[in-house]
Amino acid sequence: MSNWIAVDWGTSNLRVWLVGNDGTILDNRSSDRGMGSLAPEDFEGVLVELVADWLGEGVTEAVACGMIGARQGWVEAPYAAVPCRPSQNQTIAAPCADPRLSVRILPGLSQTTPAPDVMRGEETQVAGFLAANPRFDGVICLPGTHTKWVQVSAKEVVGFLTYMTGEMFALLSKQSVLRHSLGGKEWDQAAFIEALDDTLSHPAGLGTKLFRLRAAELLLGQASGIARAKLSGMLIGLELAGARSYWLGQNIALIGDAALCKTYAAALERQGVPTRMADATEMTLAGLTAAYLQNKDACHEP
Repeated sequence: MSNWIAVDWGTSNLRVWLVGNDGTILDNRSSDRGMGSLAPEDFEGVLVELVADWLGEGVTEAVACGMIGARQGWVEAPYAAVPCRPSQNQTIAAPCADPRLSVRILPGLSQTTPAPDVMRGEETQVAGFLAANPRFDGVICLPGTHTKWVQVSAKEVVGFLTYMTGEMFALLSKQSVLRHSLGGKEWDQAAFIEALDDTLSHPAGLGTKLFRLRAAELLLGQASGIARAKLSGMLIGLELAGARSYWLGQNIALIGDAALCKTYAAALERQGVPTRMADATEMTLAGLTAAYLQNKDACHEP
């Protein structure tokens, strides 16, 4: 097996790793040239510029995941419908003019029932987790801008839910009236837990509780760290209320930013639900590796 390149190309950033023939990471690089700033004809040039000294005389294979395969990306990699194994779906070849490079793009996942939903990028982390934990049955939660709750059974993704919790937090804290009360990065864990418990028990009251964050700062001098923690508790509490059937009585694994996963772990543990955590980058690499090996095996089938 020759050296190959693992690629995680999101909306805002690009990350690449040179993987040795024994699976070790030989080098890694990153760029702010995300999908959102590129036209389809730009992708090859950006990638080649970043990895030029990794390319030899022969063809170097690359396996890519993320928004590179979106409709607005390099080339669309159509969604694979669940239920399916996230690491065994057909990859799409990207058009490469440079003869030194061959790029295969992984598809995202989709479902139409019980409600339409899609993911692109997270499925690779799920595949990586299942490669390391092949007997896992339960739910994998991937907290982030658009948090995913993914039901897994017999190595297949059987269904999932998406919550815009991270995006709502960003919008409310930066573009709403609450921005005046949420400055800084302080955090009050007791305030987070109080807001979480209250919203999980009474989610219908969220609308008025949000504005109270502003009123409490104006009238009572509530500290920004308390307000920030309460907002997070409210939004995660609302999410847990909606996703109750996904986490209640389930085995739960968390994949994502370490600090954010710890926040979700604390929220779930309040409900008596133990969790395990996995590093997002490690799972992405494991998922890309599983796809690369699967593609190599398919190429060598008689």
